[in-house]
This record gives sequence, structure tokens and C-alpha cells, in this order.
Amino acid sequence: MTKRGNNMIKVDNLSYSFPKKDLYNNISFTLEEGQHCAFIGASGSGKSTLIDIIMDPERYMFDGTLEMNTNFKIGYVSQFSQRDKTNETTVFEYIGEEFIKLQEKIASICTEMETSSDIETLLEKYQEALDAFDAIDGDDFESNINKKLNLANLNKHKDRMISELSGGEFKLIQVIKEMLNNPDLMIMDEPDVFLDFENLNALKNLINSHKKTMLIITHNRYLLNHCFNKIIHLENMELQEFDGRYIDYNFSLLQTKIELQELAIADDEEIERNEKLIGKLRERATYNAEASNGRALKARVKIQERLEERRIKAPFVEIKQPDIRLTTDNEIEETIALKVNDYGVAFDEMLLENVNFEIKSNDKVAIIGSNGMGKTTLMREIFKNNHDSIEINNDIEVAYLSQLQGEILNESNTILEEFFDAGFKNYTEIRSYISKFGFEEEIIEQKIESLSGGEKNILQLAKVCSKKANMLLLDEPTSHLDTYSQMALEKAVEDYNGAILMISHDYYFIVNCMDYVLIIEDKTIRKMNMRKFRKMIYASHFDKDYLEIEQKKKMVETKIALALIDSDFERAKILSEELEGLINLL
Repeated sequence: MTKRGNNMIKVDNLSYSFPKKDLYNNISFTLEEGQHCAFIGASGSGKSTLIDIIMDPERYMFDGTLEMNTNFKIGYVSQFSQRDKTNETTVFEYIGEEFIKLQEKIASICTEMETSSDIETLLEKYQEALDAFDAIDGDDFESNINKKLNLANLNKHKDRMISELSGGEFKLIQVIKEMLNNPDLMIMDEPDVFLDFENLNALKNLINSHKKTMLIITHNRYLLNHCFNKIIHLENMELQEFDGRYIDYNFSLLQTKIELQELAIADDEEIERNEKLIGKLRERATYNAEASNGRALKARVKIQERLEERRIKAPFVEIKQPDIRLTTDNEIEETIALKVNDYGVAFDEMLLENVNFEIKSNDKVAIIGSNGMGKTTLMREIFKNNHDSIEINNDIEVAYLSQLQGEILNESNTILEEFFDAGFKNYTEIRSYISKFGFEEEIIEQKIESLSGGEKNILQLAKVCSKKANMLLLDEPTSHLDTYSQMALEKAVEDYNGAILMISHDYYFIVNCMDYVLIIEDKTIRKMNMRKFRKMIYASHFDKDYLEIEQKKKMVETKIALALIDSDFERAKILSEELEGLINLL
């Protein structure tokens, strides 16, 4: 494998299949030195698998070519990485692991040199260690750690144990560690999942501070709009490559869809007209065997073949949206669904105390607060319903979606086994039900552990929907979901008639779907209306103008998609002009 020009990676006509599922069909792209590339696409389209192929091409049997420098150093942050809670290492020691090892190695070689006669070999080892030390900017390593921790607002955690960090804090520490090891290419798979508002901003700052090449899988529109100068979009086994901002790519994609769909419909109409003419000519040739009739028929059939050959392909990225419907079998009149009285929880230190709130049977409520404040612990206790401080109405049936997908899904099950266990009666019923959520028949007997994070979350949602409960506990329901799945879930939550208690760091999802929020502050919970929540977010985390324009932009994009479904191209074009105006404001 050789490096060409300033290409870090060159993929050419790559095809790859799983048993019973094709992932890619002749996809090609290049990644150049210094580019920050967002890798986007629907859940299950094969993004993580393509990352695996790039990281270890020898392990995979693929068609096509993958070219990159053999001395390439890759840094990687996984979407599923878990810390070892028993690992008694400080944040500084964890980040500086390679730096500390090299320091110790250099000191050890120097000590050996004092007594050894084989100085040549030791000098070689000494030079290798020095080169490795220089490659990670060893002389300034401690200073660089402090700079990155300050940038992520984590400098106060420098001497804390890794085991004491929240999941979001640990994710940022992993990112810092990989960046400081100075890889040629930094790959991250959904690093934003579960990050609170503050940590999401910290991740944005870390990405933008990194000068080397990055390839990042994300569905997060805030990061997409602020961090990238190249987009790779994988969908329907095909790939689009775009040099530029995500905002411009998305606009270009919508315009292309408008044009192509209009042309495709005109093509279909022309082919249909021609088909009718062929039918008439066949009929005439049957009753009248004159040579001229036969020639006219042959000519018309040839025209039809040419029309079929040059037929405009359906626009790239058809909307593949799961049909999520949250319904309840037991609708009840407005009453108190859940009451929490004087709840508290502590691990090494007190997380929550004196927590009091109640939720009515039609309330939709988000619990918000920084990572590590006890939100998930409280949600789990409510689901278990065996705590003295928690009281659930007898008429309330609860369904739970966990951010730890293995809590709700048995990952060693196939999809088929999982839904038999959930009470479905036969294969046909299961196949029909899960097809609404985008799962094709060929993967029904696939192990759940082999699915992507987004597919597992959709599968959890399918189980939640099947219970028809009148109270839903949703812990980070939009995590790992692609944009269209998020939109489908948003619509389902808006239409749902029961109570919802949801943990989320998705600002738009909260604003669009919730009645109010419960905010964790000073180890307790207080109620906050949506107006105050917006003001707090604007003041502390995100720019008000950006958020409001982005929200309008998303609404216009949705209207364009609906106009295209109705083949209303004039409306789509007018909306496209409105969208361009909003993009210019951003």
C-alpha cells in the first residue's frame, strides 16, 4: 500500500457483504491530510464496519482497493468503550500512559548503559525510544495535557481516579488521550453519545483544536454544523463524497433530490406513454400483418429500451424511516401516575437527596443535569418500583428503554428469539411487526450483538411499542439514532397519550416534545418550565440565534421532504429558497 500525494486514505470501488446482506457496492472516496471528515448515514448502513476495514484491512475479504501508508498510526475512540471501574489510575496517568512508559524506558536504558558492554545495541534502543518520545511531543507532554484538559473544562479532574468519572467525562478523557498520542489519523465512532450540553461543547472544542486528519461517525447536527470540512455519506450501499460544510452538503443534497425526482417522474411518464403506444402497435400488427406495422413496432420497442437505459435513477437517499407508533391499551383519566417522596441515592458520595416530584398520567417530562448526577440510577429505581420513596399508580403499566442496550435486549438472542420471548406468537407476526421498524426479513435470524448501536436502539423502541404501556421511561432514546429515525421518534412521542419520563441531552427533542423539565441541581431536583429551560440553555451552552435558526431550518427541510413525497416540486423549490436564506444566516 503506497501513499499518493497528500491522500491519507484512498478507497476505490470497494464492495463488501455480510452473509445475507450486501453493505457496499463499488464505493470510492479519498481522505486528505488535515481534513476533518464527518461520516454519516442511516443506522445499520455499514459505517462502523467500514471503519473496521480501514483499521484492519487484512481481517476482511473485500473487493476493490484500499490504499494508505503502511506506517500509518491510527487513534481510535469506540462508541461502546467501557472503563475498568477497578482501575485505580488517575486521569493524568491514564492520558499520559504512553508518555510515562517511554520516560521509564529511556531512564532504564540510561541506567543499563552505565554497566553494559553492548553500548551499540543500547544506543539503538535509546534512539528508538527518543524518536517515539519526540513523536508524541514528549518534552511538552505535561503542558499539552493541561491545555487539553483546560479546553474541555476538565482540569479540575486531573488528579481524580478514572473510576470516579461519569461516562461523559471518561469519553472526553479518551478523546484527549488519543489526540495526545499524536496519530496520523484520528477515528471516532459516535463520540457524542450520552454527552451532556457542557461536554458536547467541550468535544466540539477538542475536535476543532486538533490539526491532524479526523474521520468521525456522528448523527449530531451541532457537531456536524461546527466541526467538519468534508462529508462522506453512506446510504443504500452507495456513497456520496462532498468537500465542504455539512450545512452546504445537506442543502446541495436536497436540491439534487428535487431536480432528480422531477426528472425521474417525467421519465416515468414518458416510458408509460411509450408503453401504451407499443400496446396499440402490437394490437394493430396482430390484425394487420403489413411490414410497415412490424417496422413501427420494432422502432418503438427500441425507443423504449433506450428510455429504460437512460432512465433517471431514484434520488440518492430515499427516506427510510421506521414506523414508530407509541400507543396504549389502557388510557386513563388524568391522575397522578408517579410520585417520588424524599428520594436519595449515594455511592461513594451523596448524588441525590430530598428529591420530591410527581408526574401526571399525560405529562411528558425530561430529566436534565450533568453527566454523573444520578439520572439513570433514579430512572432504574422507578422501573424496578421497589423503593420506599417511589410510588406508581396501580393503573399504570411501565415500559423502559435503557441507555445500556443489553439491559433490555438479550444480545445473544436472534431478533426472532427476542420477540418470541416478548410474547409474539409466530414467525409471520414477528416478521410483519419488525419490518415496520426497517428490519428486513434476511436479518431476522441475525444475532442482536451483531447489530449497530442505532439498530439496537430501534429494536428497543420496537419492544417498547409492543408493550402498549401507558407510562414510558426513556433513557437517552435518541442515542445512536440517525436523523430520520430521530424525526420518527419525535413524531411518535408527540402523538403518545400516556406519561413519559425521559433522560436526554438532545435540546431539540426536549423543546419539541416535552411539557417541562426536571433539572438536577445541588443534589436535588426542581421543576422548570420550557421558557426558563430555553433561557438557561442560551445563557450557558449554545448561541440562541444558532439554535433558533437551526430549528427553523430543520422544519423547512422536513417540509421539503413532505413536498417531495407529494411530488409538489413547485412548493419544494419555494421552500428551497427559504432554506437557502436560513443557511446564509448561519
